[in-house]
Amino acid sequence: MAPTETNGSNRTLERAAAILDAVGRSAVSASELSRQTGLSQSTSHRLALQMAEYGFLQRTESGTFRLGDRFIRSALENAGRPVLHDLRDRTGETAQLWVRRGDERVCLVSADSRHELRATVPPGARLPLPLGGSGRLLVAEDSAMTELAATGWVESIGVRTPGLGSINVPVWNGKDMIAAVCLAMPLVRVAESPGKDHGELVISAAQKISEAMNNKI
Repeated sequence: MAPTETNGSNRTLERAAAILDAVGRSAVSASELSRQTGLSQSTSHRLALQMAEYGFLQRTESGTFRLGDRFIRSALENAGRPVLHDLRDRTGETAQLWVRRGDERVCLVSADSRHELRATVPPGARLPLPLGGSGRLLVAEDSAMTELAATGWVESIGVRTPGLGSINVPVWNGKDMIAAVCLAMPLVRVAESPGKDHGELVISAAQKISEAMNNKI
């Protein structure tokens, strides 16, 4: 529905809400935003760019707009938390959800192992990219994507922290990688390799989060 002609901040909020409604679940071009909101193309494009600066929208490489990090992050937390707790309970190891923020990756959710000896990183922790298996995934490093295509996961053995290993699987929203599920463990509890021991469970967890995100966004 096109915004009504009001004044001041109410008018700006009304236009922003109209743009969010137009974006909905899929990426939308500036011309489509203009058509759906009733705003001029220059106005809709300008507002969309401003909303992208604050994380309400995200501008894709093709120039279209989709919902931004502020919405995706909340939805990821809600979708990921129960899945990660289930993964932790099934494996006994620490399950984490990582997202990219610029040149860093941020731990969004962590379900820590109940073992005394465990891998643990608190939510909100930041690590530089592309350090670690999840980091390599989130920057789509060539070797990581090759490993992912071959096995379904990216394995890390003592790379970031000696004595620790991990399996890392991407979370997708359509064709976009929006996060990575990481199952981290001390190598003393690894039977064959992190991937061979737990890879299928991590793949299943990432798929559940991807499905939840595709239904919400």
